[in-house]
Amino acid sequence: MQGYTGKMLCVDLGQKTFTVQSIPEAWLKDYLGGEGVAVRLFYDLVRVDADPLDAAQPLIFATGPLTGTVAPCSGRCCVVFRSPATLTLGAANAGGHFAPALKKAGWDLLVITGKAESPVYLYIENDKVEFRDATALWGQGVSATEDAIKAELGVKGVQIASIGPAGEYGVLFASIMTDKHRAFGRGGPGAVMGSKQLKAIAVKGTQALPLADPDALKAAAAEAREELFAETFVKTELHPFGTPSFYDSINALGILPTRNWQRTEFPESVGLLTYQTYHEKLEVKPYACFGCPIACGRHTTIKEGPYAGMHGGGPEYESIAAFGSKCLVTDLNAIAAANHLANDLGLDVISTGQVIATAMEWAEQGVLTPEHLGDLALTWGNGDAVVEAVKRIGRREGIGDLLALGVKRAADRLGPAAERAALHVKGLEMAADGVRASKGEAVVHATAARGADHLRPYASCVDAFGYRDAELGIEGDIDYLEDGNKWWIKPFQELSMATNLLGVCLFASITLAIKASTWARLTAAAVGYPLDKDALLTAAERVINMERMLNARFGFDRKDDTLPRRFLEEPAPDGRGAGQVVNLEVALAEYYASMGWDADTGLPRPETLQHLGLEWMLHSR
Repeated sequence: MQGYTGKMLCVDLGQKTFTVQSIPEAWLKDYLGGEGVAVRLFYDLVRVDADPLDAAQPLIFATGPLTGTVAPCSGRCCVVFRSPATLTLGAANAGGHFAPALKKAGWDLLVITGKAESPVYLYIENDKVEFRDATALWGQGVSATEDAIKAELGVKGVQIASIGPAGEYGVLFASIMTDKHRAFGRGGPGAVMGSKQLKAIAVKGTQALPLADPDALKAAAAEAREELFAETFVKTELHPFGTPSFYDSINALGILPTRNWQRTEFPESVGLLTYQTYHEKLEVKPYACFGCPIACGRHTTIKEGPYAGMHGGGPEYESIAAFGSKCLVTDLNAIAAANHLANDLGLDVISTGQVIATAMEWAEQGVLTPEHLGDLALTWGNGDAVVEAVKRIGRREGIGDLLALGVKRAADRLGPAAERAALHVKGLEMAADGVRASKGEAVVHATAARGADHLRPYASCVDAFGYRDAELGIEGDIDYLEDGNKWWIKPFQELSMATNLLGVCLFASITLAIKASTWARLTAAAVGYPLDKDALLTAAERVINMERMLNARFGFDRKDDTLPRRFLEEPAPDGRGAGQVVNLEVALAEYYASMGWDADTGLPRPETLQHLGLEWMLHSR
């Protein structure tokens, strides 16, 4: 079959051995690649009754059939694991240049099990695999680690995925980083990698990609780029200004988390955190991941003040909100410094910012006492304290040791008084995307397989921003305040999942720019067999249901599809959703019905699984 290498590299760190195995062709057709094939393999390999950090648990890196091709935004890689933060399926996704290198080295999947006796890094060059000593790298930040490995190898074109101290210390929301500041962020994959004493993976690939029809692929890619830049937001905001351009709109729509979600807008930040100020106050250089014409990345250097000279990727929108509005911080330099430190320590900025905002509310309430906090003044608006908190969390120093557990487990230790300020779903901290003035986003956060998830799909694009897609049947009036009428999430969710299967970036379709039918044409040209929009979306639906059933093996069902009490009980005090709470019972009812899931259990009905060819899951729980 074209479009794939058909091979997975299976590495046992404990034995320092590796094997090459074939990927069943039926899996590639049913799940297409990327997250889909990785989750199917993970279903067989995961040890349900073992701790997520047990040495035997797999860590799976996956590319897709479009990874590394001329398809736009084709630099994505997925990593699948069991999340130590949530105990659910973990699935994190990163751009940069690591995924194309892995694919061009000849591997659709890289499967890592075992635990090294001492710190190591892997060097993979096509079919050559080396286990290299990383003792001297242990404790180093991400940037120094990448530089040191590239200097040691002395090979041009090496791409690296690594962890920082946060992964080594087992921070439960530690990331795996690539290109120094692109993150496999959500759910703690860095902690899994650290538990295996694997500091980094360096990859060099020189093989040609096995494509069925390169000319047809090139033609379809040209059409996809036209669709992408025909979309106004992509052309006029995301391309020239990157993800910081989200900030103004999200604030105006009343879905900006402010003061640990006690507010939904932050007017005090206008002119201080908006994207125009960002590009004036910081030294900014745009950059692109592999094959990306959008180039939403921003490399920034702080020009003045106590953090002058600090530099790195971002901050992205999520970082600005995480370290800014959530914490009432308007000092852009402090926000950028916190972001750069978090990346180098290997922390998920989304969870880190939420943890700090929660800790600020706990400190205000007296749940965190001076004995807990020591000399750290975690008060609203204190940007310097945010920077210091990031340092302490990354190395589990002082109060950072407690906060490194994430808000759910930290709250469990602190007692019932801490619960309401701990904003999470299934143990995963809330991202920076509001739910009381975007009831579609409320459903997505509550039901997503990996916990509080704002991108599967980014439903606010439809109900808050007003995007529509006739091809998906998403048309007409959709009220952002309506608890019901949530059928439209299903096709949008399938389109979003499809990008994770193909190895392309969600940002190409987050505003419904590149259509499902276009992705199908691109994929058909790569793999060499007919694939239309409906088949593409069905494959994505299959994976969504497979993940739902996998989480059922871990004990998750309808009872876990919920939101923090703040959104269910506390009316929004401001913004377009003023006075609103989320009626989740109403919101979930139509969503479950559209998905073919049982209203009581929240699990796929037998006929749904049979329709999707997943009937085998009925007997394998």
